[in-house]
Amino acid sequence: MAAMQRDFALISDPEQAAAALHPLRGQLLEQFREPRSAAEAARSLELPRQRIGHHVRLLQQQGLLAQVGERRRGAFTERLLQTTARAWTISPRALGAIGMAPDDVRDRFSSEYLAVASARTLHDVGILREMADEQGKRLATLTLETEVRFATPADQAAFAQALTRAVADLASRYHDESAPEGRTFRFMIGGHPAAPTHPEGGNDDVSNQAH
Repeated sequence: MAAMQRDFALISDPEQAAAALHPLRGQLLEQFREPRSAAEAARSLELPRQRIGHHVRLLQQQGLLAQVGERRRGAFTERLLQTTARAWTISPRALGAIGMAPDDVRDRFSSEYLAVASARTLHDVGILREMADEQGKRLATLTLETEVRFATPADQAAFAQALTRAVADLASRYHDESAPEGRTFRFMIGGHPAAPTHPEGGNDDVSNQAH
């Protein structure tokens, strides 16, 4: 009966997103990262078993919880439940018509465009991961990440221009539209000021670079 728990899964259905974002259900999902009974979760949260029963059933209906076994406790048999993934991300498509797509943002240098393009990457990778898992395959990806501290705004602009030229050169060199067995990859390269380690302390980099 044990079900395989994924490391990561995508939520794209509005009802599933609503179930996951409910405060109490979010606490329950944290409780059920490891197999346990609803009674154990209730005791841990110091809540009546009857109160969480409805929420547990809804999380199962939405595919966020699954029964992975049973355990005898005296004269009773307890169902063991576990989350179907260790972590989730919510696709902008879960917002339906009000969700924003990259094509909706004209300014490609805006933080809005970076945010929606990043959300699209999460959405696409989530779908591809599910497809790869179903086929028992690994998903081929590439992630490059670094930090650059610019001395001046002029250096920041020069870096952006050099990066744009380098990417354009690589794309023109390796892109082959006519390759019959080729695989198309999407590359999303974005940059933003590094977030503060302690948000309550502020971030001089953000205030210096915001405009």
